[in-house]
Amino acid sequence: MKIHFYKYQGTGNDFVILDNRQWSYTALTMDKVKFLCDRRFGIGADGLMLMNQKTGFDFEMKYYNADGRESSMCGNGGRCMVKFAYDMGIHKGKYCFQAVDGPHEAEIDDDGTVNLRMQDVHEINDYHSDFILDTGSPHYVKVVSDVMDYDVLHRGMDIRYSTDFAKEGINVNFVEQKRPDEIIVRTYERGVEDETLSCGTGVTASAIVCYHNEIGFNDVTVLTRGGKLVVRFDKTNENSFQNVWLCGPAEKVFEGEIELKP
Repeated sequence: MKIHFYKYQGTGNDFVILDNRQWSYTALTMDKVKFLCDRRFGIGADGLMLMNQKTGFDFEMKYYNADGRESSMCGNGGRCMVKFAYDMGIHKGKYCFQAVDGPHEAEIDDDGTVNLRMQDVHEINDYHSDFILDTGSPHYVKVVSDVMDYDVLHRGMDIRYSTDFAKEGINVNFVEQKRPDEIIVRTYERGVEDETLSCGTGVTASAIVCYHNEIGFNDVTVLTRGGKLVVRFDKTNENSFQNVWLCGPAEKVFEGEIELKP
């Protein structure tokens, strides 16, 4: 089976994208997805996405982690999918697509920035002085000092596979507050089982935890190993965050064909 693929990245978070609007790739197995994402034997990516048709929407985004399993929402993946839609000729002032966590809106600025509206957040849970919240995917947020020197891989693995989280898995974010409206985030991602250069839902979760206005509009600059993102949201009360937008670049890297063995 020959597959025509596209490779996109958003602040270093990279994805294989397949145009599945003709349902050509619906039968992909977990092992084949895992192969395509393998950085030594396949194309190499943090995840794989299918662009499907969906009545009432511009498209549907179906996301798989690098381990081949269908997963929860991916923020950078969503932004890359919107840029892919534009490159495939779907030109809209405002996009509306369906993902596993529900509908999303998106816009592309003149400078190429892709702005993705995330789901509202209505609960942040304290956990041993750290934080747990869901931004389309479950996230653990720990505030640390000197995050660039932190052992993200092993500390992230310890938390992700700890007794409370081992069964379902959780993404683990380590955050350093640089200024009231600027943070640095490094993320250990479940499904990839490694640190990624950037995680959109993790960046969003970290920015929400590190809000700088008790009530009202917040605009948080987030630095990752893969580049800069901005998260904007309205904090309406102690645990309610609405109009959440994840904003940043998304770019095509290359496209090609690969043969999949039966």
